[in-house]
Amino acid sequence: MKLAFIGGGNMANALIGSLVKRGMKPGAISVVEPVAAARRKLAARYRIRASAAPDARAAAADTLLLAVKPQDMRAAVAPLAGSLRGKLVISIAAGIRLKDLSRWLGGHAKLVRCMPNTPALIGAGITGLFAPPGVSAAERRRAERILGAAGATVWVEDEALLDPVTAVSASGPAYVFWFIEQLAKSGESLGLSPQVSMKLALQTALGAATLAARSKEPPSVLRERVTSKGGTTEAALTVFEQERLAERFRRAVEAASRRGAEMGELLGRD
Repeated sequence: MKLAFIGGGNMANALIGSLVKRGMKPGAISVVEPVAAARRKLAARYRIRASAAPDARAAAADTLLLAVKPQDMRAAVAPLAGSLRGKLVISIAAGIRLKDLSRWLGGHAKLVRCMPNTPALIGAGITGLFAPPGVSAAERRRAERILGAAGATVWVEDEALLDPVTAVSASGPAYVFWFIEQLAKSGESLGLSPQVSMKLALQTALGAATLAARSKEPPSVLRERVTSKGGTTEAALTVFEQERLAERFRRAVEAASRRGAEMGELLGRD
């Protein structure tokens, strides 16, 4: 496999680093990145080819990964239209629908759309992927290999489901960070020092998530085991129920999913 990245930002860095660490030869990877400082950093760090515009190395790649900002996508792929015969094109840009990307690429159909999240930066991410029928099983495995270098992967059977994926996992780290913030602030309000409260909150979130990931039982059962009748946890969860936090949280995630669909409409307009 010869892989060319269009865009050399944080997610591209994470994927390149993970792929090289897993044994992919640097000579098989190239990056098109317009910012000179970013190009120098990528070339020095990974010993890969980094160019300001698509060149012969990028043209020789059998797989292109589009890692530019959604609002820059149309301009970034314009030079590629008409030169992609047989190539697999993978997009990790939020909101860009395949029908619009295909149109911008002159009708190219070998496309995979992916939605990674920021824990990919430390190899702990998860990516949702969708591919239309024109993408072969081998090409799907190729896309999974690339995105799987930075964490877990899941496939969805309908492109529209990438909006819920975005709401749950791509936006999800922000929800977790917010929860950690609030838990730490609550500890401070009860008299703990900021340092102690933050350490307690961080390690609690990390430990609980690790326990849930390793357990054969669902989080609901683990929650019940922590909740003693008449105890402190029950007192807190009772307030959650009284305040209808589950319903409010669900509405928030639904709002994120709707916004993903709206972004797709806006970004795809001519």
